[in-house]
Amino acid sequence: MSSLIPVPGGCEQPVEIAIVDYGMGNRRSVEKALEHVGVRAIVSREHAELRAAAGLVLPGVGAFPRAMERMRELGLDRLVRECVEQGVPVLGVCLGMQLAFDSSVELGGAEGLGIIPGEVRELRAGELKLPHIGWNDVAFTTMDSPLLAELPGRCAFYHVHSFAPVPVSESHVLGVAEYGAPFVSAVQHDSFYGVQFHPEKSSAAGLRLLGNFARICIARSSAPAFAPAGGAQAGSLAT
Repeated sequence: MSSLIPVPGGCEQPVEIAIVDYGMGNRRSVEKALEHVGVRAIVSREHAELRAAAGLVLPGVGAFPRAMERMRELGLDRLVRECVEQGVPVLGVCLGMQLAFDSSVELGGAEGLGIIPGEVRELRAGELKLPHIGWNDVAFTTMDSPLLAELPGRCAFYHVHSFAPVPVSESHVLGVAEYGAPFVSAVQHDSFYGVQFHPEKSSAAGLRLLGNFARICIARSSAPAFAPAGGAQAGSLAT
């Protein structure tokens, strides 16, 4: 970018982050929020463009089984897994976070990306209505992650969902919220970061988190470029 927008939480250096376009999700609102914190954001399903970016955002709104079907059709499931294996920062948002897990029970069940061990299950909301829509405090269980830099230990984010992940290991949990019962709202495993809430709809705290993710991408951007496993040419992954 020729200039950066001076907003609280904005990144100080130009960086390109790609939003993975598999046909489902709030891609435009995520793009605008990233641009607001000084990121050059692109929306793409082209493998070469996704590989060239400093980091990826995996958005999502809709049903888990259909999302995974679309990811596989486009070869994006393998691409995202390989990027994480290579240490490329990836941020999963809402359904995009859920896709990182082994499986989901939604609509009869489906396998996920298998990046984080665990299962996505329906919220135990009791008498509360589903989907859960609105602002909820997220209590961070650790502040060691760079994704949470300069955020308070507890702050509100905007959620829209009926399902949430249940990780096998608590070591992957960054934050927990509550709607009828506690649910996991933020996770991390290696270079994959995931949030159940929508940072692009979460005001200053959401922009701070996106700015932090941009800094994670900047910090890694000086590392050697990602090369496909097995020497394949960029963009040549088969489904």
